[in-house]
Amino acid sequence: MGRNKAINRAKCFFDDNSFFNILADWVAVDTGCQMDDRKSRMLSYLEKKITPCLEAMSFNCRIVENPVEPSAPFLIARRIEDQTLPFVLIYGHGDTVPAMNGAWNQDLSPLQLTPKGDLWYGRGTADNKGQHAVNFAALDCVIKERGSLGFNVIVFLETGEESGSPGLHQICEQEKESLKANVLIASDGPRIDPDVPTIFGGSRGMFNFDLIINLREGGHHSGNWGGLLANPGIILAHAIASMVNSQGKILIDGLRPENIPQNIKDAIDKLTVQGKGGPDIDPLWGEPGLSSAQKLYGWNTLDVLAFQCGEPGKPISAIPPKAWANCHIRYIADSDPDTFIPAIRKHLDSHGFSMVNIEPRPNNYGIATRMSPDNPWVQFAISSFEATLKKTSEPEQKVVFIPNLGGTLPNDAFSRIIAMPTIWVPHSYAGCNQHAPNEHFIGKIARQGLVLMTGLFWDIAENKANLIKN
Repeated sequence: MGRNKAINRAKCFFDDNSFFNILADWVAVDTGCQMDDRKSRMLSYLEKKITPCLEAMSFNCRIVENPVEPSAPFLIARRIEDQTLPFVLIYGHGDTVPAMNGAWNQDLSPLQLTPKGDLWYGRGTADNKGQHAVNFAALDCVIKERGSLGFNVIVFLETGEESGSPGLHQICEQEKESLKANVLIASDGPRIDPDVPTIFGGSRGMFNFDLIINLREGGHHSGNWGGLLANPGIILAHAIASMVNSQGKILIDGLRPENIPQNIKDAIDKLTVQGKGGPDIDPLWGEPGLSSAQKLYGWNTLDVLAFQCGEPGKPISAIPPKAWANCHIRYIADSDPDTFIPAIRKHLDSHGFSMVNIEPRPNNYGIATRMSPDNPWVQFAISSFEATLKKTSEPEQKVVFIPNLGGTLPNDAFSRIIAMPTIWVPHSYAGCNQHAPNEHFIGKIARQGLVLMTGLFWDIAENKANLIKN
């Protein structure tokens, strides 16, 4: 029995295709968020796939109804070895975006795990079935090697993350005592680079809103009324241009952070963002004077996601009556989203755009959160990963820590409601096509993730006395 043997067990579990076979079985269950029989499919995944996996590790599992969205149930599973030991909460989500049958490459099926070299294609491989499969397999490797975990584990799976996590915050409040732990350890989102083991401590928040101009009833012939009637599309375009310039700089002070805190800036400045595996980065886009890492992890962004005026599919020679744009803000923990609409309203009014209505969208889930690089759990996780890397064939690799992910996760449900430190360890990368056809997992990342998580779980038991204090 020992750490190295547990890690070797993890390697063998991956290399003999045991991990691949489990993931293939889970990917075959269509848990797309827009299915007509969504609840039955989500229950099938939780009850027929996840529950047997966890019960084999002596977890007690129960399904919890969602108070907001009945078709998105939760699973809470607990393995309690000793109340005096540390408690670890592991989160994941079983729902996926729609399978998008017919849109994938001709030789791929979204519900069949298909390896092509080191890429494993299938819906949910990266988001999120493959990621929580890595963590569950790591737990199993430690149990089989040690005969126990040496700490207590609570698994919490939702099935509504792709729909904005309806009911998640309410369940965290309702089940606060049964979910309470010393730390959240979860996996979602991408590494900063496919080859760089990554830890992040929170996520930027997301605030969606619509800008609407409705000037009159119906369109009017442009030959008879052009030059006489105000065009809502032109007005809305200028309104947006007053809010964000042609290179993506936010022009409303109330939507911009005052600064990046020094300890957060120091952590971000160690990072290099290259966009490997994705599109080329536009170096001149965004807040001038900031590095790519500072723009992504330490600043707010304002983007237009959709813009409509007239009939885009069948334009006609008429002055349209209205225009609409869907916008959103990704914001860091220093920003207060409650101030966004008032700041936009004041700005538009002062620039002559009082005719533009602002309507917040209902899917603003999750408040921005982040972790300090000085947090003891952050330091512990980094030290564990570095120790594992030194004893594997990749000692030259470094572990990077990001105070918050550039994207958005419902991390505040754990950091604020249950009040615990949050450690996220992504087992994917930005080019994985997670919300598109041809979603895939990288075998090398999955294998390394399994090894790193096995080492981390082993180390929690070995350092339980100190970790309980944190």
